[in-house]
Amino acid sequence: MLDLRSHFSRFLNAEPERLHFAAHSHHPWPDVTREAHMQAWDDAARLIDDKWEHMLGPVLDEFRAHVAGHLNLPDPGTIAIAPNTHEFLKRILSCFPADRPIRILTSDGEFHSFSRQIARLEEDGSVAVTRVPVEPLISFEDRLMAASMDEFDLVFISQVFFNSGFATDVRKLVEAARGNAMVVIDGYHGFMARPTDLGPVAERAFYIAGGYKYAMAGEGACFMHCPPGWGPRPRDTGWYAAFGNLTNAQDGGVGYSEDGWRFMGATFDPSGLYRFNAVMRWLRDEGISPAIVHTHAMALQQHFLLRAADRGVFRQARLVVPQDEVRRGNFLTFETPQAHGLYAELQRQHVVTDVRGHRLRIGFGLYQSVEEVDELVRRMESGSAVAA
Repeated sequence: MLDLRSHFSRFLNAEPERLHFAAHSHHPWPDVTREAHMQAWDDAARLIDDKWEHMLGPVLDEFRAHVAGHLNLPDPGTIAIAPNTHEFLKRILSCFPADRPIRILTSDGEFHSFSRQIARLEEDGSVAVTRVPVEPLISFEDRLMAASMDEFDLVFISQVFFNSGFATDVRKLVEAARGNAMVVIDGYHGFMARPTDLGPVAERAFYIAGGYKYAMAGEGACFMHCPPGWGPRPRDTGWYAAFGNLTNAQDGGVGYSEDGWRFMGATFDPSGLYRFNAVMRWLRDEGISPAIVHTHAMALQQHFLLRAADRGVFRQARLVVPQDEVRRGNFLTFETPQAHGLYAELQRQHVVTDVRGHRLRIGFGLYQSVEEVDELVRRMESGSAVAA
């Protein structure tokens, strides 16, 4: 099994007593990101006014090439960047006519950056939303595909659901969508956590993710694959969207690029791109692919379940995605009324997890080994709330 702890020394040694099991939420950064972060500063000092030619040239080109390679996208030029995924959501929504509600098909398990915004627009009658319950998991994909037979403007679905860890078959869901619906996959919990091949659906589906979780690059480095021809002129538009090959400008209208630049915004902090590129180079040099990351995380999950699943309160907790279900991300979700108590007790034991309602999430990543899992179990057993 991999042991890459030495490559995360700055994060791990910052608090040596801390056990971090929230890779799905706040992933530690490998050491190579520190030098990359400083390189962004040094380039700004060196280039000053000319830095954007470098950031939006070689730095962005490398970023796009890494993303396209990991997703098997045929053209890196389809990738737009933004500081967060909410910016992309607003631009997607601005692609639709404003004179009627946007008809949306989604699930009841989407992350807050989508679900909160849609709920607010729903209050005003700006959207009409059909939500397919994620559970029971075994029938979710069939139920979503059946619902997609109706007419929708937008289909928005997670690759891996944040509140359970259940992973969908992205390609199957995209192929089931009716011809006129814009399809958007929230890949934040899937990118660099599971092998993802978008090649067969690259002409059809948007894909949104970023560097904060399994790409290990921190904040400010989000991206969206923008399939050609879909959403050519979003109303929510920044001046970067005018870069490249413009259309409509000759008619006196606001011009847009035809590639991913059409979904770009405006000035941003580029340091996340530097960190992202450094992580991707490090993974390449170590020969680590998303498939290897996922295999490592699954092995740690199985070790944890073997040691802890039948002990203490975990004996009564429901593992939301069953142990024998291969459609799972790199974290485990336990549903129990004692979730908040477990979370608080683990905090007292210097163990970082996170809690969503009655669900405790425990995440696994490259910076962990079997030894960390064994120590996690030991601390759980020594905690009163956990051992009760």
